[in-house]
Amino acid sequence: MSSEKFVYFFGNGKAEGDSGMRDLLGGKGANLAEMTRLGVPVPSGFTISTEVCGLYLKHRGYPETLKSQVETALQEVEKAMGARFGDAENPLLVSVRSGARVSMPGMMDTVLNLGLNDITVQGLIQRTGDPRFAYDSYRRFVQMYSNVVLGVDHHNFEHMLKHMKDSVGKTEDTSVLAEEWKALIARYKAKVLELTGKPFPEEPQDQLWGAIGAVFNSWTIPRAITYRRLNDIPESWGTAVNVQAMVFGNMGNDCATGVAFTRDPSTGDNRFFGEYLINAQGEDVVAGIRTPQQITIEGKLRNGSTLPAMEESMPELFKELMAVQRRLELHYRDMQDIEFTIQRNKLWLLQTRNGKRTTKAAMKIAVQMVREGLINTREAVLRVSPESLDQLLHPTLDPKARKEVIGKGLAASPGAATGKVVFEADEAEQWSNAGQMVMLVRDETSPEDIHGMHSAKGIITARGGMTSHAAVVARGMGRPCVSGCSGLAIDMDKELFTMGGVTVHKGDWVTIDGSTGEVMLGQVPTLQPELAGEFGTFMEWVDGFARMKVRANADTPDDARVARKFGAQGIGLCRTEHMFFGADRIIHMRGLILSDTDEDRRRAIDTILQLQRTDFEGLFREMRELPVTIRLLDPPLHEFIPHDEEGQNEVALVFGMPVEKVKQRVESLKEFNPMLGHRGCRLGISFPEIYDMQTRAVMEAACRLVRTEGFLITPEIMIPLVGLETELKYLKDRAVAVCEKVMDEFGLRLEYHIGTMIELPRAALVADQLANHAEFFSFGTNDLTQTTMGISRDDAGPFLQEYIHKNLLAKDPFVSIDQAGVGQLVKMAATRGREKRPGIKLGICGEHGGDPESINFFHSVGLNYVSCSPYRVPIARLSAALAALKAG
Repeated sequence: MSSEKFVYFFGNGKAEGDSGMRDLLGGKGANLAEMTRLGVPVPSGFTISTEVCGLYLKHRGYPETLKSQVETALQEVEKAMGARFGDAENPLLVSVRSGARVSMPGMMDTVLNLGLNDITVQGLIQRTGDPRFAYDSYRRFVQMYSNVVLGVDHHNFEHMLKHMKDSVGKTEDTSVLAEEWKALIARYKAKVLELTGKPFPEEPQDQLWGAIGAVFNSWTIPRAITYRRLNDIPESWGTAVNVQAMVFGNMGNDCATGVAFTRDPSTGDNRFFGEYLINAQGEDVVAGIRTPQQITIEGKLRNGSTLPAMEESMPELFKELMAVQRRLELHYRDMQDIEFTIQRNKLWLLQTRNGKRTTKAAMKIAVQMVREGLINTREAVLRVSPESLDQLLHPTLDPKARKEVIGKGLAASPGAATGKVVFEADEAEQWSNAGQMVMLVRDETSPEDIHGMHSAKGIITARGGMTSHAAVVARGMGRPCVSGCSGLAIDMDKELFTMGGVTVHKGDWVTIDGSTGEVMLGQVPTLQPELAGEFGTFMEWVDGFARMKVRANADTPDDARVARKFGAQGIGLCRTEHMFFGADRIIHMRGLILSDTDEDRRRAIDTILQLQRTDFEGLFREMRELPVTIRLLDPPLHEFIPHDEEGQNEVALVFGMPVEKVKQRVESLKEFNPMLGHRGCRLGISFPEIYDMQTRAVMEAACRLVRTEGFLITPEIMIPLVGLETELKYLKDRAVAVCEKVMDEFGLRLEYHIGTMIELPRAALVADQLANHAEFFSFGTNDLTQTTMGISRDDAGPFLQEYIHKNLLAKDPFVSIDQAGVGQLVKMAATRGREKRPGIKLGICGEHGGDPESINFFHSVGLNYVSCSPYRVPIARLSAALAALKAG
């Protein structure tokens, strides 16, 4: 049952909320209340709770007591600010903003300067003595309100604004006269009447409630839904609404507005980082309408700007801002993203929140703050998202590569990216879905572009600073971005851009370096990142908290080398079939399958044995003392035989066989449902010489390295697709016989283990029987999901997306494990296996081994390790640590 209190006031050093009420007040509302309590100068206001959002969207109306609570809170704001809402002589103007419990920058709607009409604008003129400022504020309000609340497309107003400035010969908004703004407002209102059939609302109370409803409705607009889906934010959370007294940064040259970070959000360097504009409102900084100035002299020099820094133009206010930002960082014990306005030489803080940052910056800040004594290692680990580590794996440009730089902008989000140029967000998504690498090029991005930004490999904008929408969103997504390219001119009609005297058409390749701001023609080679410094320190802390180990799925020495670089603690799955598909190898496998005589089959097996032994030696040599689990051949034999006429002719020629015989053999191996057919352990039973050969290759490789290089190796041999205890016993007995024979031949003893994959529901049900023979279980959750849910991973993509879209499934079960179904089989098999064999080792080697949510589940089940792609190993390591920390 919801509480009766829905509205929470803050102002004059008092607040009804605090930072601990984030779920109820949203992040913005909770932090405004907390700053007020700290004595930071915050314009007075009130927050309507997230509870109201849920009620409003469900019932399309408000709780009965809300209106009176808003009236009471508004009166308190009027007292605090010394002005009255709707007053003809001394009007109080307010902003109406969203505020979810987690930051969603630019995703929901905002209305500024609310309360202006033809009467109150005269009061604003009387109060400020500045008609130009008053009418500028009024036209901004009409434009924003009409777009956000009334649904009039902002392009209508932008076209009228440009036409007006062209007609009076003006280029800058600040040079437009009051009468010119006044005439434009009349045209704006006429356009609203034309397009909506209703006059623009003049009554301030009507304006207020219209804006409140629009902000609540913006929780369900497409860009907000997309952002929530990408960031796993539940729809049920809702947003709060913050109504706050306006303060103005555009009243003259003693006014300013800015956005700043207490540390560099791209690099993590401990330096105050931000931008501001004199005589401007907040949206001017983030929207990229004007190129902002740096706050610090150091930032000015770093960016090569000739415009004065705030440290130079407003030195006393700069000192005050520096003191406030330091106070906020020490209080919240995290890097803060702050918005401020200076009105008539008085500093006001409009917002503080934990700043969005790149993963590189997040790690550096976490490590620095531990060293500074602000946080401990546990808090540091909890502050980094596992998925965000993927950002660290982005390549950088090869410094030796030739590159043709055609222009430069601001280094807004680090990393190198190459893609084909597109100019529309929808097109970026379409091309990406078709398998193309795309580069999204825009004058400036807006929240409506989020789907295209997510689809693009990188982003280039002509306008906007380091805190523009493009920069902030790109950093949060881990997309390289170059913003504010002043030399970039886009021709949307001709689908091209020019830069540095070069014309680039849609579909042409370009490369960007988001760490330097360079834009280059064509594709430039890249290098993989070096994971050292703060990353190494941070991951040492991570491994100290984790209980589960993290191994990698690796089939080659190169894979194993990458896995070790990323901190893998062994190989959890070596798919031996992948070793056969090289052009120089598959022919021998085909010879084995097509052989007529024992002699021919033995010759093929001896050749493959030598190749496999070399393969396994390479893996063991890379992993050294770490465990390596090798899965015996799994796919059906028909996958190794060509199905096209050209390939069959080639096989016939190489082996001196009639083509018809090859075709007959191919036909005999065909299956209606090969995924459930003659594969896995069934092959080992039908063709025992294949599994015998692979087991011998494993043991010979291990024995050789133990003898010649002094390695300590414990091979793990895994039998796939077992469903019957009799299958496992038969194949294990053969494998043990081969292992013992090889060790006798080498005259040495080494420890080895034989286990099985659990990838069939029956295997999970009879896990206690399988544990009589298996020394370890590895859950093959890809096939276990297919066989449990009756879904083909290769064919399910289209309809699974429909299931997710219609809320029938929360996530793709091949991405994040179905805990209620497949997960229960994993849990059952783990329990039954341990009951029979208390020391049995339990792991998982499906794609779920790299999914944070699944890893949290596997921790709860008590698995010993997860295994995943080498490039997911850092993500899995951090996920394992977070699972342990959250479990207590």
